[in-house]
Amino acid sequence: MAELIYKDESYAIAGAAMDVYYTMGIGFLEPVYHAAMIVELGRRRIPFESQKKLDVFYKGVKLDKIYFPDFVCYEQIVIELKVVPRITNIEVAQLLNYLKITKKRLGLLINFGAEPRLEWKRYVI
Repeated sequence: MAELIYKDESYAIAGAAMDVYYTMGIGFLEPVYHAAMIVELGRRRIPFESQKKLDVFYKGVKLDKIYFPDFVCYEQIVIELKVVPRITNIEVAQLLNYLKITKKRLGLLINFGAEPRLEWKRYVI
């Protein structure tokens, strides 16, 4: 069986998200959960960058488009937050594009809009 990459780090991030979910509940917009995650990641001393600017290139030419994933944690894990009834291929595609742009291997998609518990998934490329 293959070893999970950044296993401990991803579980630490998921634990922070669970704490936010169970403290805040559902019903808020994404910016509220984002702000709460900033507090919780800081409390747990999880290194992160919020809204890190990502330039997009096509055949070596920088495009006039910029992406901003919600977080990059531990300098290796791209985090995208959502508040939707369930994660769909649209949210997955967004995270996978962030992974391609950053050349990172692991992304976490965290959904605060699901009931009765936090929905989170790991994606590796």
